[in-house]
Amino acid sequence: MRYKWTLLRASRFLLDGGGMFGIIPRVVWTRTLEPDDKNRIELMHNCVLLESEEVDPETGKPHRYLIEAGTGDKLDEKMSSIFGLDGRTVESEVQGAGVDPADIEATIVSHLHFDHAGGLTRRARDGEEADWIATKDGAASGNCNEVMFTFPNAELIVQRREWVDARNNDAVMTRTYYRDHILPFEDERMPLEGGRARLRLIDSPRPFPLNRKPSKGEMPKSTASERMTEVLPGIKVFLVPGHTWGQQAVQFEDTEGRTIVFTPDVMPTHYHLGQAYSLSYDVEPYTSMITKHWFLSEAAEHGWTLLLDHEPGNPLYTVKNTDSGWFELVNA
Repeated sequence: MRYKWTLLRASRFLLDGGGMFGIIPRVVWTRTLEPDDKNRIELMHNCVLLESEEVDPETGKPHRYLIEAGTGDKLDEKMSSIFGLDGRTVESEVQGAGVDPADIEATIVSHLHFDHAGGLTRRARDGEEADWIATKDGAASGNCNEVMFTFPNAELIVQRREWVDARNNDAVMTRTYYRDHILPFEDERMPLEGGRARLRLIDSPRPFPLNRKPSKGEMPKSTASERMTEVLPGIKVFLVPGHTWGQQAVQFEDTEGRTIVFTPDVMPTHYHLGQAYSLSYDVEPYTSMITKHWFLSEAAEHGWTLLLDHEPGNPLYTVKNTDSGWFELVNA
């Protein structure tokens, strides 16, 4: 199945430049990027609205799915200012695309950090009875304990390893997995229509076996295609570990016949093409480096069009091999 897709810009996002480039010295990364007076660089919450080319014969509508959910609206004023949020959310952008959030049937997130999954739930508004109430610490903000499902009829699709780590708060950062965008989805008192669970956990094959460190130039013995899991018609996910252990990329074919791969924080912007350009937020920078190598090799070999998750400019790139033994990006 092919999909029409719409890029949703679910808010500007400012993060510390040093944090975004890890071990790369400031004098190097500032050759191409200039931070603001607080050392922040401009990023974007890129989300994707998918609409099937074929309509459902029962409803007469296309199937509608969502990739990523951004930060959402639950951060308080102070935190919103720190991250430079501009008021747009994945909900407002879905509505701006002419789609009712209630028509979204599934959401796929690459991982569960707040800037990718926070928008799965939203603040309860005046007159609404909250779907879920935070009774313990760990909500996105101390003044936001009552939340609603942003997409009330959508199941959430995420890797099992990511869910376990999010539940355990296993991250380099102290506040990135928030209870209010995680726990509501496993609450059995709030199933989807027909009693279906709101949460679907995926166990995609790993690029390398557990407890085995690959050498720097080593490639997985299996291909990315062999490790993909089809989670919806024509939509596949596969593990790209390093930033988190359970981070996943998402592949689909668009109506122009291109193979689009939504690229998470293994390479959040085109500035992160270099092999060592990992994030300070990565749980395993070495694994990110290994993953980036095989990921870009697959992209070059199979003609993928990458859609970068935090790219503030045009997020579409194809990949080519270079004589130097690495890769170059071509704006698509």
